[in-house]
Amino acid sequence: MNLHEYQGKDILSSFGVRIQRGIVAKNANEAVAAAKQLTAETGTSWYVIKAQVHAGGRGKGGGVKLAKSLKEVEEISGKIIGMQLITPQTSAEGKKVHQVLIAEDVYYPGASETKEFYVSVLLNRGTGRNMIMYSTEGGMDIETVAEETPHLIFTEEIDPAVGILPFQARRVAFNLGLEGNAFKEMTKFITNLYTAYDKSDASLFEINPVLKTSDDKIIAVDAKVTIDDNALYRHKDYLDLRDLREENAIEVEAGALGLNYVDLDGNVGCMVNGAGLAMATMDLIKQAGGEPANFLDVGGTADAARVEAAFRIILKDPGVKAILINIFGGIVRCDRVAQGVIDAYRNMGNITVPIIVRLQGTNADIAKKLLDDSGLDVLSATEFQEAADKVQAVLAN
Repeated sequence: MNLHEYQGKDILSSFGVRIQRGIVAKNANEAVAAAKQLTAETGTSWYVIKAQVHAGGRGKGGGVKLAKSLKEVEEISGKIIGMQLITPQTSAEGKKVHQVLIAEDVYYPGASETKEFYVSVLLNRGTGRNMIMYSTEGGMDIETVAEETPHLIFTEEIDPAVGILPFQARRVAFNLGLEGNAFKEMTKFITNLYTAYDKSDASLFEINPVLKTSDDKIIAVDAKVTIDDNALYRHKDYLDLRDLREENAIEVEAGALGLNYVDLDGNVGCMVNGAGLAMATMDLIKQAGGEPANFLDVGGTADAARVEAAFRIILKDPGVKAILINIFGGIVRCDRVAQGVIDAYRNMGNITVPIIVRLQGTNADIAKKLLDDSGLDVLSATEFQEAADKVQAVLAN
């Protein structure tokens, strides 16, 4: 589950991480009120206005602006709220901005220079350990840094059974070239950041940039946070942070129906039971010259109602040119699935794309006969290769 910047910062602050303070506003009037409140609390006279969407690169799309007066706060907020923000991480149509974060200006002058760093905490799946990835090149796309100057990216692996040790936090601060009070501040920052990641059951905490201010404070200026969905039962309060407006509408609808669905960009819809078989089916489609339009696992209860719901979800994608149903009847009987397909086809009455059905397992022979005798435009298959050939044939027409 992805969080907005302000939500991620709230979690960070609760674990003792120093953040750039800000207040969320849903319209220009609220933005001005938020700016006045920030001035009273922090003394700031300049304000950073940030679009709150689940996408990086907001500044490149015009979603992050500096306001030097309350009048500019009102004008800029009014323009950003309601805009379709297009960034390198959104689709071509962008995302609509529903709210902005009015944040304090932390780039204030002082005796020494400010410096931006990159810091993230994530799981290294190759080693089974958590990893702190960090760089002196903050404020830039980490992908660009990795490509052009890979020697400036450092990693620190943490044993999840032990947690972060003091010498590891000190090593991060040392590699970032810090000394004095900034060194102490960074070690504290890294320790608390890792604790926030661990205790919140996150899969990602990315802070870009982490700012060393002119008076040697270490501040999280941004926060990209992803919480592990599988751990949400331990954090019921986090469920209130979910913003469905930022998620794929079809995926949200499928989730409400109990279907495991991921929207993709292909032309062949998939309906499968079991994640492993679903992945193999997607490979099958690729080998047949098509592209999977989705990942859809209907689970072990593929009855008529569930099959019909899956059909409706798949057909919401206008790019679907064919549907491949690939079911292994272990717990579920193939004849029941076949009857579900027939019932769904007749109930919906508006299916115009070819449907290939491969059923194997319990009562597969009965299922094939039901489909062949149904009189519907459904192509049945028995073997994997046969299904692939039929997918290839319908795409060629």
